[in-house]
Amino acid sequence: MMIMKDMALLLMERCPRLAFAFDGRGISPLEVLAVLTDAFESGKGMVFWKQWIYNHCIYISMISLARVADQFRLNIQNYQEKTIGSADLWHQLVSSLLNLLGFKRLYEMKLVRLQFQQLLSSMCEAIPANTSLKKRRRTIAPVIFRAISRGNFEFVYQIVQANSDLLSITDAIEGRGMFNRAVLHRQHRIFSLIYSLKRKNVVLNRVDNSGNTILHMAGMLTEHTPIDHIRGAALQMQREVQWFKEVERICPLSDKEYLNKDGLTPRQLFTKDHQTLRKEGERWMKDTATSCTVVGALIITVMFTAAFTNPGGNNQETGLPILMHDKLFKLFIVTDSLSLFSSSTSVLMFLGILTSRYAEEDFLRSLPSKMIIGLFALFFSITTMMIAFSAALLLMFSGKYRIAIPIISLAGVPIILFVLVQFRLLVDMLVSTYGLGIFNRKMKPWF
Repeated sequence: MMIMKDMALLLMERCPRLAFAFDGRGISPLEVLAVLTDAFESGKGMVFWKQWIYNHCIYISMISLARVADQFRLNIQNYQEKTIGSADLWHQLVSSLLNLLGFKRLYEMKLVRLQFQQLLSSMCEAIPANTSLKKRRRTIAPVIFRAISRGNFEFVYQIVQANSDLLSITDAIEGRGMFNRAVLHRQHRIFSLIYSLKRKNVVLNRVDNSGNTILHMAGMLTEHTPIDHIRGAALQMQREVQWFKEVERICPLSDKEYLNKDGLTPRQLFTKDHQTLRKEGERWMKDTATSCTVVGALIITVMFTAAFTNPGGNNQETGLPILMHDKLFKLFIVTDSLSLFSSSTSVLMFLGILTSRYAEEDFLRSLPSKMIIGLFALFFSITTMMIAFSAALLLMFSGKYRIAIPIISLAGVPIILFVLVQFRLLVDMLVSTYGLGIFNRKMKPWF
């Protein structure tokens, strides 16, 4: 594959017009690059440790475009070449370890992406010299819109940066511009380019053939809207509200009440298209809250009862716990109380979710915040309940650790199960609700 890319680079250097040549199926090299999202940095993400290795441990240098495969070097490879004669076995072990960790695959991925980047740069340089303005709008515009729908940020950025007149292109069928299409397909990285434009109004004031503004695009929900990767209908609804609010924030005030050809304002269109998703989000929230309320109520009952049935019993004369001065007993009382209070908090939060009015705005902050507090409080109550249980067992089996310790070790199972089932949801909600957001308002100027 790398050799083929090298050949493509050489061919592009010698004959730039090949970027617009069509094969037997009527597809040009430019169109192929437009849909290859994985060939650029905006492709599929990686787990955090692989992303760290990819960003910080792999260095690729470029000297000449014509011999790109021979001009990329990895720091670890240079190190191995210098010492290969003295420690063959050691370097074989290191090489095997790097392959096992996927280091070689990450290196090859970065190399391939850089090759594609150079190939795209060559095509961008060829566009002004070999095509007229009219031809650019006719042949390149559909390719750009296809790249936008796929979320190919690097492709759109480089093509438009090299040809600023393409910023005002519209598709021939619906009359929608670049940023209208980016909003419709929820491509936040491409949409974020709008923050660096000096003349935003030229782009924002565009209306398509159906009378829809860019805010109407934010209110649309089609079968092609990419929200399936978001966990749960409630978080999907939250993301849709975030999109609408962000576009509403930067668009002209007149757009908020602008009527399309169907006689709908952007808000009315949003309500109409998101009615089903809102109901699914409501049902998802209620089902989750109901299940967690049952668990929280059971913990309240158990912890309240345990507080008055002290391990070791009470002194018949004073009525005080016999083991009240024992450190384990103090741990039992404290964790029992914490479990009771936190489970009560979680139940109240989940009841707040069940009694919510479920308006569109509630999915933005109110409902996710209640769910976050409720899940965190429930997790804390389960953890402290298991600690209280362990302390009570140690008091009852004083000195008989062979019996107590195996039983206590099982106390971690419910905590682990809760983390496996609900922790990912909790993290997703925290990031989506209180994170930095998906829009980059500090995008560097590009025009």
